[in-house]
Amino acid sequence: MILWQDFRKNAIIKKLFKEEVVKLLASKMLLSTLKEAPNEAKIASHILLLRAGMIKNEVAGVYNYLPLGLKTLTKIEQIIKKHMDKSGSLEIVCSAIQPKEYWEESGRWNKYGPELIRFSDRHEREFCLGPTHEEVFTTLAKDLIKSSKSLPVILYQIQTKYRDEVRPRFGLMRAREFIMKDAYSFDKDEEGLNNSYELMRKTYEDIFDELGLRYEIVLADTGAIGGNGSHQFMALSEIGESEIAYCECGYAADTEKATSKVITKEVSTNLPNYSEVDTPNVKTILDLANYLNVKEEEVLKAVAYKDLLNNKLAVVFVRGDKEVNPIKVINKLNTTEANLVMASYEDILNMGSVDGFIGPIGLKNCEVLVDEEVTYMPSIVTGANLKDKHLKNVLYGRDFKGIVDDYRLVKAGDLCPVCGKPLQFERGIEVGQIFKLGDKYSKPMKAYYVDEDNKNVPYVMGCYGIGVTRTLQAIVEQYHDDYGIKWPVKVAPYHVVILPVNDKDLEQVNLANKLYEECKALNMEVILDDRSQKLGFKLKDWELIGIPFIVICGKKALDGVVELKRRYKDDNKEEVEAKNLVSLLEDEINAELRS
Repeated sequence: MILWQDFRKNAIIKKLFKEEVVKLLASKMLLSTLKEAPNEAKIASHILLLRAGMIKNEVAGVYNYLPLGLKTLTKIEQIIKKHMDKSGSLEIVCSAIQPKEYWEESGRWNKYGPELIRFSDRHEREFCLGPTHEEVFTTLAKDLIKSSKSLPVILYQIQTKYRDEVRPRFGLMRAREFIMKDAYSFDKDEEGLNNSYELMRKTYEDIFDELGLRYEIVLADTGAIGGNGSHQFMALSEIGESEIAYCECGYAADTEKATSKVITKEVSTNLPNYSEVDTPNVKTILDLANYLNVKEEEVLKAVAYKDLLNNKLAVVFVRGDKEVNPIKVINKLNTTEANLVMASYEDILNMGSVDGFIGPIGLKNCEVLVDEEVTYMPSIVTGANLKDKHLKNVLYGRDFKGIVDDYRLVKAGDLCPVCGKPLQFERGIEVGQIFKLGDKYSKPMKAYYVDEDNKNVPYVMGCYGIGVTRTLQAIVEQYHDDYGIKWPVKVAPYHVVILPVNDKDLEQVNLANKLYEECKALNMEVILDDRSQKLGFKLKDWELIGIPFIVICGKKALDGVVELKRRYKDDNKEEVEAKNLVSLLEDEINAELRS
């Protein structure tokens, strides 16, 4: 039998939780937390974004942003916009669809590679989905900015980009579709570009500082974007795809760009002429060094490439204890990553050599690239371009020559190029990159302004990108524990969640509603968990989702006491008098938002 008192009590509780009260109720939210992540997720941040119901995979490298994830994404975008607007930059939005003609003008239609998603419309006109927007912004400037009096101008947008990644992985870190903030500066000269570049560098520091990321600014390769100078903003993380080489003196660079100090020494020219030695079935550097009883650094390593873009072959020579940096080779050959492949067996034969025994003496039909360290090797062991044969007592300059430059990948033990101390290494996630483009795009695309002498002068351009969705995941990578995400207050989807332990207890429900209304009146972003679940279930959800403040109305509700859990900090529970709770939350949230 149901007593009238119980019926009335349940009716009151249901009324308190009714939608008409305009509460954000957990039961009405699209909460889609998972106990386990799909098999596709391998790193913590990707796993947690899926398990917390922030994102949902559609196909490989393509994600939908669910309500909680979109709330955080929007807050990140708002922080970016705030600082970009503060810098005087002007926001626009461009189409993702770009005509082939723009890319042909810049010379990138054939050079960009298979990552460029190309298609034709019903009229057979060719287009691409923009992976980046240099061509579009340059065309806009050409059409809309005519006078030098309008310069400098910085335009920016936050927009979806598309790249046909060969192997999408790690969630939003390497996706086919992603959101980027890209900006472009237009100046009269190099001095103006330098000023715009430094302005954007400082703006990026302000953005990432406010987002709470731990990051390093490093020298970077310009890649497919091009230009004559670049820096990356790297969020420090053990799972980062990029490696940073740095020194306590202040030098820091992505290993694609990093170099090391060359130990220069005088090389004797009195070395006996080179001679041939038998090395049957000895192909690796280590095996050769052991076979001839020499050090690996005395052996010459050869790596043979084919440049598909320019249809030519190249062999790169580095010291045997080093590795070739393919990005440096790509830049030297003026090709692209997609177009630089390993030379085939037939290609090596065409060079006048044989696989496993390549040497610089007598090579033909190819470029010979020689790392600068090789020029200081006092006596070199190298392949003889004959099967099972090597040469010893070889000298650079006397016996062979080539195009000398830095082609090596830095490694542990290498010395800083600035101060000479040992380099240190750390991994990072690239969340932003800035470039000095110069006239790389404005000149071929005829984007000119009219100067004081009434002459057409190409804009001097800069380019500045932030991976917005990648930044979201980088924050999770830096802010999580075994239980879930620990969102910083500024980007958390909501600030506070209030949950009664027992949704049938009138005192607990009453207090939870009262505290909700008081928080809401002060414009806090607050959720009321009205679900008929056990406390442990609800706590696991909110710890996984990462709401900064979790308020628990339990047995002491009758005494006006609640428990407060600061998820974004130490995670400990603290008993707080209910009458003081809202002012305490207001002070802490405002302090975090102002920081």
